[in-house]
Amino acid sequence: MSNSPAERPPKTLIVRTTAAVAVLFTAWHLFASFLWISPPSTLRELVPGSLLSNYMLPWFGQSWSVFAPAPINGDYRLRVRANLADGEGRSRTTEWVDATAVELSMSHYNLFPPRAAGLATHQASLLKDSYDALNEDQRKIVALDYYAGDNWLGRMREAMTVAGSQAVDEYVVQERHSAAYATQVALAVWGDGVTNAQFEVSRQNVVPFEKRNDPNAKRPPRQLVDTGWRGLIKLPGQSNEAFAATFRETYKHLEQK
Repeated sequence: MSNSPAERPPKTLIVRTTAAVAVLFTAWHLFASFLWISPPSTLRELVPGSLLSNYMLPWFGQSWSVFAPAPINGDYRLRVRANLADGEGRSRTTEWVDATAVELSMSHYNLFPPRAAGLATHQASLLKDSYDALNEDQRKIVALDYYAGDNWLGRMREAMTVAGSQAVDEYVVQERHSAAYATQVALAVWGDGVTNAQFEVSRQNVVPFEKRNDPNAKRPPRQLVDTGWRGLIKLPGQSNEAFAATFRETYKHLEQK
């Protein structure tokens, strides 16, 4: 027979404390998710400093961009190639490597994909947005080769500023990050013989919603960011060795398929 209510042992302090912590954490998570998903407002000021963004990113990040009226409707792509020196004064240009495809393969059939699965897509999006804000003369400068010496990015920035000061600073920031990422990819795939690298960023929209049932519908053409060859960059805090250990293994596995 079961114990009567008076005879049942009281809940232990550990059980009660665990339940209370679980309830508080659930309440915090729901509140933080509400603040993050909802349109920006003064309510976010209830969470001090960068606590909200540090908690939500990268694992719980969401946004209104997945919903109407402006859902995500395109794919970003970042490809990398390099010039290699053979030690005898000769150089050869490699084939393009689709860094986006390599990284996205990490999330296939993976319930807990690593953060590295979206680095190339994220950087391609940032660069494309900053590139779209440039004028035509600035875009022509971006298409030129800049890699000689240690100050090639400064020379490019100066030339772009002469062509128009608007949007230059934001683009140069994203150019620097993209070149550093391309450097890591190039060194991971081809090793120490890399002398300079080139990255290619593009966006391609999906078939328009109104043509979703048209069997002959084709995706719109790619929107290309036309960039020239760039010097190698290593940002503070970057580890080319750690990046190569993850990227190279995934790249080789993808190549074997």
